Amino acid sequence: MTAPDWAELTRFAIALADASAAAILPYFRQNTAIDVKDGPVWDPVTEGDRAGERAIRQLIEQHYPDHAIHGEEYGIKQGRSPFTWVLDPVDGTRSFVSGMPTWATLIGLSFEGRPVVGLMNQPVVGDMFYGNPQGAWHCYRGATAAITTRKGVPLSRATLGTTAPELYRSAENQRRFQSLNSKVQLTRYGGDAYFYCMVAAGHIDIAMDCGLQPYDITPLLPIVAGAGGVAAEWTKGDTAKGGNVITAGSQALLDEALAIMAH
Repeated sequence: MTAPDWAELTRFAIALADASAAAILPYFRQNTAIDVKDGPVWDPVTEGDRAGERAIRQLIEQHYPDHAIHGEEYGIKQGRSPFTWVLDPVDGTRSFVSGMPTWATLIGLSFEGRPVVGLMNQPVVGDMFYGNPQGAWHCYRGATAAITTRKGVPLSRATLGTTAPELYRSAENQRRFQSLNSKVQLTRYGGDAYFYCMVAAGHIDIAMDCGLQPYDITPLLPIVAGAGGVAAEWTKGDTAKGGNVITAGSQALLDEALAIMAH
């Protein structure tokens, strides 16, 4: 098998993001109907989520019919190739239904089980972040620039982002989070996927969440890695499979954070 064309696959991911944005935006700030998924926390879903994923799936099935698909809204389609597209059409639906522009469309591509291309798109703001084995980039309203993480920052001067402290529901995860939270310089909440892109772009130093699904994190890992960042699952699991994930701008900072959380 010839080596995959990462640049071409990245261009296709960008086309998928554009198509999903056109499908999702008509539902934003329209107070559209909300359905609630079963689970331990209030987990809303709207027709915007579903329309966005349908638009993405249609293009994948048209251009890459052999590729597998794993989407939040419509589940898993088995494939006949080493490629799997991993999709979250509206990551941060709580923000979406609140009218806040901190939700994002996440599009990832795994090759032989390893995340290799990832994209985050926020069409209201005009932000798109993407990464592949060649690097990571930020496109803002048509202007694209390479991005890199911030290095040389000790934990005491680090900025940490996480979605919400109440999502650390077990006593052990709450203890781990609070021990780390007490050591950093600044903590911000409510950014969902945005925080991982802010790590990649060098604006914050740590992004972390617990209880993630593969579609919550697989699209973000190539962005962080392409920018020079690192990731870990703090119970020693596979980050691409979700779980309790922490990313940092450098290995030294990640090691410092994990050491604090372990105590």
